[in-house]
Amino acid sequence: QMEDPIQLKEEGNKYFQANDYEKALQSYTQAIKLNKDKALQGLLYRNRAACYLKKEEYAKAASDASRAIDINSSDIKALYRRSQALEKLGKLDQAFKDAQKCATIEPRNKNFQETLRRLGANIQEKVHAGGALRIQFSTDSRVQKMFEILLDENSEKEKREKAANNLIVLGREEAGAERIFQNNGVNLLLQLIETKNPELILAAVRTLSGMCTGHKARATAILHYLGIDSICMWMSVDNEEISLAVCNLLQTITDCLLGQGKEEHHGKEEAVVLDTKKDLKMITMRLLDMLVSKNVTGQGRDRALNLLNKNIPRKDLKDHDNSRTIFVIDNGLKKILKVVGQIPEMPDCLPLTENTQLTASVLLNKLYDDLRCDPERDNYRVICEEYIKSKIDPQNMDKTLHAVQIVSGVLQGPFDLGNKLLGMKGVMEMMVALCGSEREIDQLVAVEALIHASTKLSRATFIISNGVNLLKEIYKKTKNEKIKIRALVGLCKLGSAGGTDYGLRQFAEGSTEKLAKQCRKWLCNTTIDARTRKWAVEGMSYLTLDADVKDDFVEDEPALKAMFDLAKTSDKTILYSVASALVNCTNSYDTKELVPELVQLAKFSKQHVPEEHPKDKKDFVVKRVKRLLKAGVVSALACMVKADSAILTDQSKELIARVFLALCEDPKDRGTIVAQGGGKALIPLAVEGTEVGKIKASHALAKIAAISNPDIAFPGERVYEVVRPLVSLLNTERDGLQNYEALLGLTNFSGRSDKLRLKIVKEKALPDIENYMFENHDQLRQAATECMCNLVVNKEVQERFVADGNDRLKLVVLLCGEDDEKVQVAAAGALAMLTAAQKKLCSKMTQV
Repeated sequence: QMEDPIQLKEEGNKYFQANDYEKALQSYTQAIKLNKDKALQGLLYRNRAACYLKKEEYAKAASDASRAIDINSSDIKALYRRSQALEKLGKLDQAFKDAQKCATIEPRNKNFQETLRRLGANIQEKVHAGGALRIQFSTDSRVQKMFEILLDENSEKEKREKAANNLIVLGREEAGAERIFQNNGVNLLLQLIETKNPELILAAVRTLSGMCTGHKARATAILHYLGIDSICMWMSVDNEEISLAVCNLLQTITDCLLGQGKEEHHGKEEAVVLDTKKDLKMITMRLLDMLVSKNVTGQGRDRALNLLNKNIPRKDLKDHDNSRTIFVIDNGLKKILKVVGQIPEMPDCLPLTENTQLTASVLLNKLYDDLRCDPERDNYRVICEEYIKSKIDPQNMDKTLHAVQIVSGVLQGPFDLGNKLLGMKGVMEMMVALCGSEREIDQLVAVEALIHASTKLSRATFIISNGVNLLKEIYKKTKNEKIKIRALVGLCKLGSAGGTDYGLRQFAEGSTEKLAKQCRKWLCNTTIDARTRKWAVEGMSYLTLDADVKDDFVEDEPALKAMFDLAKTSDKTILYSVASALVNCTNSYDTKELVPELVQLAKFSKQHVPEEHPKDKKDFVVKRVKRLLKAGVVSALACMVKADSAILTDQSKELIARVFLALCEDPKDRGTIVAQGGGKALIPLAVEGTEVGKIKASHALAKIAAISNPDIAFPGERVYEVVRPLVSLLNTERDGLQNYEALLGLTNFSGRSDKLRLKIVKEKALPDIENYMFENHDQLRQAATECMCNLVVNKEVQERFVADGNDRLKLVVLLCGEDDEKVQVAAAGALAMLTAAQKKLCSKMTQV
């Protein structure tokens, strides 16, 4: 039997395509049992829902689609499948809501619009026929029957599962939720949770989530009935599915208390004025308590941190109220710092996952960024300094270690604050001293802290003069792989610190290939914990600055694939390091042009002049790009782009955009990039991030749009999102190649449909296209004229030519007399279509 969930998924897909739904179901079910990857789990539930739809088992289809939505709330296919299942179950209201969400995500999708129209008509028909009244009165007996089946231990398993799924569906309907609530349903759901049966617990929690959605009064009552302590306890259970479902329930309750997603319920809720501030503070305090409780699992701690990350800092800085952030800083900053300061190798460490401390660092950063003024930031700093001072004890080295670990964690969060903490008396000296300790745990913590501290040049200079020899000694002598890899990364990082110490760079250059070989070995060793392997990725991000190293690295397929697998984890440092290594391998970084005269002058004065390595020349770069594409780099990049905004920083986005642009260089590779999801991944990169990153991503989109069929490269409504990035390249500040390829992309788009032509017009591209029609550069002029030739089919464009007081028609007539045959043909084509469509232009043509 196969034990690889991905293979089982592929097998299930083949059976599904062959209409063998029973076998497809078996494959997906087996994959669900074996799989541990959350994203893949959502995909498997979604696929199994499709099988149940085909088998007309609609309750199961709705349940599986719900599970997929719990993992990814914006999974449009899962939402649509649940809508279809609910419609077949007669749950028209809920089916309509799901279809509405689909239409919100993809507003131009005709299927979703048609489904909304049909469901809307059916609901109206049912209301007029008195159907709504009948459904309402029949709900009581249905609810009662479901609970009887669920609470009867002698009930058949299949009957209980069916009742549980029906209960979830019912809880999502307003009428059903209200009936469950009014008929002692919350107490009965609590009894289901107390059965300790995972399936029944999940059904109860999901039903409660449905009942709370959009209803503040009911959400508040359920919160008080269940108790925040019980909810937090359930969220900490060692069952990922239950933990996630409880986390979603608490998020739903929080959304209601914050007034988000509020719906009108015929005046029921408006009759009661609810003061939610007390409840929100109670939830926040309990989440903060979870952070430092030894009884909470690592998974539960992560859930608490994620909820704080999502709900505490302001969503929009224009909102002046940051009182929730101030409350958390005053009541819980020390608790977050305690999590950051944990040392997994020590016996008194709290239960953690691989992501706990990084998530805590992200929360520190978000809270710091949410502060409005210097006094607030000073208060934050003082709390941190006092907490760190309380941990420094020359007589207790274990306690002092925690202080160093906290500084290390803050440097991964609010970086400016971290640098201020490094300036505290004795902190840097303490790090260097710990490097010289005989204890491995001291070396481990100190080396990691030095790596984070060395990002600032001034700090790097201090470390070079005080700690480099220690790092070398540690690297050569230690037999502990965890310490060895960190010492290596420290040396690599300092070696690339840029002119701080040429002798040190010489040390690195003399042994980079040997160090890189060791790094690749660690990278491929899956028996080493992920936290240690991530340092191997960071090491490669520095070592691949060497041309020989990057050439060897892209030839090592297992090492590449190991790096791509690690990139799929939710770790900010790994994403940045992978992106940096790929930028180095593709030579997609900015290089300064060397002026020959200045080079000669430097040589004359006996200064060091960097020369281009033979393996950094174009032929070698092209070969490396091909190897990366073969190894599946596009799929890895597409996965990285989907990471949460707290993990995927603007700097990482820019690096990924640079890599994509390098991959798109050869037109022959663009089809592969599109097939592996590159076109879709580039769109968010072109919209958000640094200015440089957006330009690079837009240019990569232009390269794809210039030669690809838009219906395949950017299917559905996605194609309209590409227009704005292309138009952004029509700018005199961009270079000629960017202008030219953007025009080619727009020409391709404008030949597809009038909706696309209208979108180009709405993005105000016409004036820029007209300007390029009279550029001195032949290719730009040709591309712009061909683009206009396609655009003149649109009536709005034609009306601009017809309008009085403009020379547009005259300029097109002039272009018909150009020497360039392609420009002539495009201009004459535009003129032919304009005059065929608008009689006024026939007489106007004779005048101009």
